[in-house]
Amino acid sequence: MIDTEKKYTILDKAFSRELAGLLLDIDAVLLRPNEPFTWSSGWNSPIYCDNRLTLRYPSIRKKIAQALISIIENELDPPDVITGTATAGIPHAAWVAGSMDLPLAYVRAKAKAYGLGNQIEGGVDKGQSTIVIEDLISTGASVISVVEALKFIGANTTAILAIFTYGFDKANEKIAAHHIPVYTLTDYNTLIDVALEKGAVHSDDIKLLNSWRANPEKWPN
Repeated sequence: MIDTEKKYTILDKAFSRELAGLLLDIDAVLLRPNEPFTWSSGWNSPIYCDNRLTLRYPSIRKKIAQALISIIENELDPPDVITGTATAGIPHAAWVAGSMDLPLAYVRAKAKAYGLGNQIEGGVDKGQSTIVIEDLISTGASVISVVEALKFIGANTTAILAIFTYGFDKANEKIAAHHIPVYTLTDYNTLIDVALEKGAVHSDDIKLLNSWRANPEKWPN
């Protein structure tokens, strides 16, 4: 696998592999090294990740929520609020906030064009601390926009928790610039290792998958 300096932490390596296997089993992650997908950004990609499919599986949802709660309870100071990223991070944030008996908020991609014009919904006030829960980190743009919206109102994001990250250098650098710790339950390298183990990809595909991970904007050229 490609050896790059990571700006995020995976605490439970065994669960990281278990979760990667579950995401593959339910087709939340699809791998097509030779028939790439096209992302909304225009990038060609040999992988498509849709963690929303975990919502259909209560046992997987519970595992994810408990893993996120474990990170908060064992690694971080208790936050005032749990904040989800719209839209896919909201349900996971809601389960965590409910289990921890904490207020819940979520941040829209942009402010509403009607009503009160809110971008932040729920309860985050100036001076409060919050942990942001994201389902997937790709370029890092969406989660950073949430952090910046929270900062604008005077809230303090103490950590970012994600289910999955591609681990792109661009995303790592963007997030590192905000000096916020990032914890993720699993990542691209773990997923590819597990996919190879399960026969979801072949050893001949690894070079191609690594080349995409190294330069996704220009892949496959």
